[in-house]
Amino acid sequence: MQFLVFILIYPLIWLLSILPLRVLHFMSDCFYYLLYYVIRYRKKTVIGNLTLAFPEKSDEEIKIISKKFYSHFIDIIIEMIKSFTISKKEIAKRYKAVNIDILHQLETQQKSAIFLGAHYANWEWVFAINLLIKFNGYAVYKKLKNSFFDKKIRQSRGRFNTTLVPTKEIFSLIEENHDKHKISLYGFLGDQSPKINKTHYWSDFLGIKVPIHTGVELLSKKHNLPVVFFKTKRIKRGYYESTIKLLTDKPKDFENYQITELFLREVEAQIREAPEFYLWTHKRFKHRDKAPD
Repeated sequence: MQFLVFILIYPLIWLLSILPLRVLHFMSDCFYYLLYYVIRYRKKTVIGNLTLAFPEKSDEEIKIISKKFYSHFIDIIIEMIKSFTISKKEIAKRYKAVNIDILHQLETQQKSAIFLGAHYANWEWVFAINLLIKFNGYAVYKKLKNSFFDKKIRQSRGRFNTTLVPTKEIFSLIEENHDKHKISLYGFLGDQSPKINKTHYWSDFLGIKVPIHTGVELLSKKHNLPVVFFKTKRIKRGYYESTIKLLTDKPKDFENYQITELFLREVEAQIREAPEFYLWTHKRFKHRDKAPD
């Protein structure tokens, strides 16, 4: 069944991906009206999240942000599809990195590092960073249920020197690379909501107490890995820029959860700057009623 689904859907995805982005963005405009006004995909979740995060905003302001979000959300899906066939030349034109010298300095020092960001702007195209550095590049991801699609997306990212690593395998991989002195850059998106039974830390995020993933901090301290934050913003439609910031190159000097807090505050500032580019369809605040006193 998985193969049947793959052979029925992937050819369509491939055909879409070879279209110019200006055509795909036109299609995105059409799909926006369908998704927002007809299907109303997770609209209740999006409005609820925005209302919780921005209680000071009026209903009309929330509505405006939500419309901008859905427009951008469809763009991201379209641009993910484009990723299957986009050339290195085109991605280099559409994705830029500011302060890349921070990563080059770590390479010179022969230090592996954690590359940490959020589901903001186009977080998918950040794989292009590996065209600008010499690190062995890895990106942590949730393995797809369909093994054929999973293989295809790993092949797609592999064209840009990025190896996708399932979440469950990243701890052992870092351990192995550490022992082999294999200088690597490990990409994480750290703003997901962990399962309650695996939660060790709660903190305020956009004014709401939520469970927080702390695995990145644990890994950074265990292996003394510098933590580098990337702040991606949309320059214009189809063009993005990530500003790189070193959170710390001495993680063991920090008290527990301080690095996590640094990351959260960076993400909060990023969201408040332009909230429409954050991923509001995921239920980031679903456990708020379970927060400890």
